[in-house]
Amino acid sequence: MLNLSEIKRSLLVSLWFIFLTFPIMVIRVNPIEKIVEWRWGNMLLVGIGSFVISFIWRYFIRQKELGLKKIEMGEKITPLLKKLAIRESKYVKSLFLTLVIAAVLFPFVFSTYQTTIMTTVLMYVVLGLGLNIVVGLAGLLDLGYVAFYAVGAYSYALLNYHFGLGFWTVLPLGAIMGAFFGILLGFPVLRLRGDYLAIVTLGFGEIIRLVLENWNEFSFGPSGIANIPRPSFPGIQFSLQQATVYQYFLTIGLAVFTIFVVNRLQDSRIGRAWIALREDEIACQAMGVDKVRTKLSAFALGATWAGMVGVMFAAKTTFINPASFTFIESALILSIVVLGGMGSVPGVIIGAFILILLPEYLRAFAEYRMLLFGAILVLMMVFRPQGIISNVRRTYELKGIQK
Repeated sequence: MLNLSEIKRSLLVSLWFIFLTFPIMVIRVNPIEKIVEWRWGNMLLVGIGSFVISFIWRYFIRQKELGLKKIEMGEKITPLLKKLAIRESKYVKSLFLTLVIAAVLFPFVFSTYQTTIMTTVLMYVVLGLGLNIVVGLAGLLDLGYVAFYAVGAYSYALLNYHFGLGFWTVLPLGAIMGAFFGILLGFPVLRLRGDYLAIVTLGFGEIIRLVLENWNEFSFGPSGIANIPRPSFPGIQFSLQQATVYQYFLTIGLAVFTIFVVNRLQDSRIGRAWIALREDEIACQAMGVDKVRTKLSAFALGATWAGMVGVMFAAKTTFINPASFTFIESALILSIVVLGGMGSVPGVIIGAFILILLPEYLRAFAEYRMLLFGAILVLMMVFRPQGIISNVRRTYELKGIQK
């Protein structure tokens, strides 16, 4: 049971939340009738709700601490968990088949609006997996990832506007341009780590956005570029609905391709070098790993996927401007990686679905949806800081030669 001191702490938390949310939840200005409405009932609900949540929060934190102590004391996993681990592999194939069927039927069962949302989610899955290479595997904190996203989008828009190049021609070019700018960023930050690396990459992202916003002769400035063609198929003219479904399946294909490549990279020699670099850069270099090539390959490959998704984004919206590529986008993609679990491919996929779908389907709560969204993120980081699906730390055993 919680003692009196913890009850007092929960009471203080509720008072603090009342103070923070007072201007939003209690005061409401009616500009038409020119009066101020005082919603005291909302203040009571905030106080009671925050007190109860704080109370439950402290209970779960105590249970978590007790569980960690039990693990440290060497308690064994319960037989139920062992049975679940054994049976887990039996359901992987059936789960995969169900997901494939659901993905194929989705645009024919749900509306065009829902299909568009799911396309956006899949694009963020690819972006999350690309950033996962840089942050999750190589351990390089990149806060300017949206710059490569913008490079891909503007590559398609400008090449189509000036030279009439189509989607399929620019898609690989967007990937190449993303990789080029990834290397361009990688060279100046080879000696930087931690906070310094984050600041430089943040500055790089802002430089790209400001150049696009102010260089009117090149990028058309804040006005952006409109009438960007959607993805086409030879000999077929798509309607708006058909084009939406077509791009949905293209995005699924790109997401599946990304998952396959990232999984293969994790198990490759360069993947092991990234993980070694993340764990201990000095020891990694002492073991003969080329630090320069490893870092540059992480930046280049991570940016490649951002460049391709940028092309997909420009084709999906048919209009782009610099306002679509702010720091908030980089923060959102990084949140997907951290929430899902750094280095974990399934975790990043689940994180993308949660962080993109949750705000969309919380629109019924109007102005409170972002408050709920933030609260869910905070709770997740407190009770599951390693992410939804944490990456399994690999261990290697050296066994002696038997005579």
